[in-house]
Amino acid sequence: MSSLKDVYEKKEVLITGGLGFLGTNLAHRLVDLGAKITLTDAVLPQYGANQFNLDGIRDKVEINVNDIRDKSAMNQLVRDKDFIFHFAGQVAHNDSLEDPFLDLEINCSGTLTLLEACRKYNHGAKLLFSGSRLQYGKTERLPVEENHPLRPKSPYGVHKTAAEEYFIYYNREVGLRTTCFRITNPYGPRSQMKHSKYGIINWFIRQAMDGNTIEVFGEGKQKRDYIYVDDLVEAFLLAGIDGKTDGEVFNVGSGVPTEFKEMTESIVSIVGNGNIKYVEWPENYKNIETGDFYADISKIKSVTSWNPGIDLLDGIKRTFQFYEKNRDHYW
Repeated sequence: MSSLKDVYEKKEVLITGGLGFLGTNLAHRLVDLGAKITLTDAVLPQYGANQFNLDGIRDKVEINVNDIRDKSAMNQLVRDKDFIFHFAGQVAHNDSLEDPFLDLEINCSGTLTLLEACRKYNHGAKLLFSGSRLQYGKTERLPVEENHPLRPKSPYGVHKTAAEEYFIYYNREVGLRTTCFRITNPYGPRSQMKHSKYGIINWFIRQAMDGNTIEVFGEGKQKRDYIYVDDLVEAFLLAGIDGKTDGEVFNVGSGVPTEFKEMTESIVSIVGNGNIKYVEWPENYKNIETGDFYADISKIKSVTSWNPGIDLLDGIKRTFQFYEKNRDHYW
């Protein structure tokens, strides 16, 4: 297989949600690979867009402030792009319970707008979609394989699944080159740190850095699968250059189960501040709790050369060091 630089150098790349956590981490890596990058983002205040995320590469990317739901904007933006990474979305599953219609508009209508633009104006682009482990809902067996039933417990999970089905449909019936990821629990630098609605490790790192009490529900025995953002970026890049990923859906995570108790204790230890308190499960969380979750990642490992390389302790250290240096831009 060609190296990433061989493939991405001088290629035209569009990233939706491009000023957010995943979009800007991908942009930094693509700058290193010599790609020509366009970032589009609606810069909605409740989400993760942050100009400081581009520190060091600001003059090497083009920024376009537009909403994924804007048909005329998407029709123009997709033209002549070689790769399109679709990360724009409503990202808080709890918020989708409060306002399912907004979630529908952004995560479904926005996705359909992008795909239709490609159908009409750029049939040859490679498109990659960031889905979620929350599409699975309550787990029946572990580790969770891609053929596990999808029974999402929030409109967010429903709409992510619908968006994924759009991607699959446009590959199967229209011939677009699409690939979908179901991502576990991503964390790392450049994520928003102002609220707890997504990015649990990042939020707990902030609580520890501020000397606050981290509240853990129950006994902290629930298992989760955490993926460091650099590993996730590499998975997207490798899937983008491999034709065998066209039309496919992949779990992307570390594949390693970690108890909440272990994760929070590691954060407090590495940060050297904060403490942990175990509390009863709130009713609104009981309704959406999926049970233990860790992903079977054998499919993506077998199809591409990807393998996660950053373990949880190293990832927490890197994340803490980033925010310790750049706290003023995220708090």
